[in-house]
Amino acid sequence: MKLRRWILLDLWVLSLAAISCYGGAVSYGIFWGITFVPVISLLYLAVVFLRLRIFQQIENNHMVCGQAAPYLFVIKNESRCLFAGISVSMFSSFSMVEELPGDVEYELLPGDKWTFETRLTCRYRGEYEVGVKEIIMTDFLRLFRISYQIPNAVKAQVLPRVTRVTGLKSVAGLISFARRESLCERTEPDIVVRDYAPGDAVKQIHWKASAREQKLKVRNRIGEEKQGISILWDTGRDSADPREYLPVEDKMLEIVLALGVFFAEKNIVFSDYCGQSGATGGQVRGIVDFDGFYRRVSEVVFDGNEDFHVLFAELAERGVFAACRILFCVVQEMDDEMLNMAEELDRAGTLSVFYVVTDADMERYVRQSSERHQIIPVPVSAELEGVL
Repeated sequence: MKLRRWILLDLWVLSLAAISCYGGAVSYGIFWGITFVPVISLLYLAVVFLRLRIFQQIENNHMVCGQAAPYLFVIKNESRCLFAGISVSMFSSFSMVEELPGDVEYELLPGDKWTFETRLTCRYRGEYEVGVKEIIMTDFLRLFRISYQIPNAVKAQVLPRVTRVTGLKSVAGLISFARRESLCERTEPDIVVRDYAPGDAVKQIHWKASAREQKLKVRNRIGEEKQGISILWDTGRDSADPREYLPVEDKMLEIVLALGVFFAEKNIVFSDYCGQSGATGGQVRGIVDFDGFYRRVSEVVFDGNEDFHVLFAELAERGVFAACRILFCVVQEMDDEMLNMAEELDRAGTLSVFYVVTDADMERYVRQSSERHQIIPVPVSAELEGVL
């Protein structure tokens, strides 16, 4: 395209030189003809801009990521001129249109239209624009190319996918440890202790453990064994670039829903918590409650003001983890403060699993796993089967 412009400029300079040296009607005719070529090309592009129509539609604006939905795309010429050199660019970072030929330029006769019915798939949960992103127009002589974004692009509200896993291998060791600990609790009740809570009988205080840890500890007794399961996840957002935060957030919610459907289908009661300008959550008692759980997870808003450490402290202060036997935490990163959380849960008699959604090297933290807490990295593009 640049070469054509340089050729046109050279011809214009030569025609100007011909006028200066020879004059005459022919020289002036060539000069004005070359001069008006780019003007006519730009006028053509202006007509295309004003009279070209784009229509696109997805069957349902509420989609589930990974599931294809019918998509209709129509381009129409509403002028009396022939349009050529028309092409489109699609949003491709978060969605994919099936079978749409790429790098194709369309020619449209006056009143003609081109219709394409296909399917569109969204990759991540969230709300973002899909389908046609911009129109690219090229004049007949291919001197100029102009592109403009669609003013009313289609927005899709994409719901998270539900992934089913056959088992949770990450908790196999924890469950074995819990059974051994439960047996010890029944045969040697003084071995396992927990922090003192208001209302505990003074005779239950374990004075040796209290002196060792410099705070009141009480014996766990038969009947005090924790049974609850809780899921806690981070809703903070550290990036302003959707290409960075959408894949991570989508994978986090996929893990939360995979855990939820695993427990719900087995009628295992669990509670779920996250931060939404303060701690919020609910309880699922079986598969009949899963739809409500799915709606809660789908409506979660990730925000840069949310802090997982503050959320954890708030729930701990409220005593949410007091009856929790196993706590599943889904987070975006692991740090030393979270390791302290895991150790605090250890001391309270709560087993914990930290699923860290990241592609960063987590070897240092994985080595900190123990019989009481597990730290499991989950790559952003990983399949959950065999990882959880």
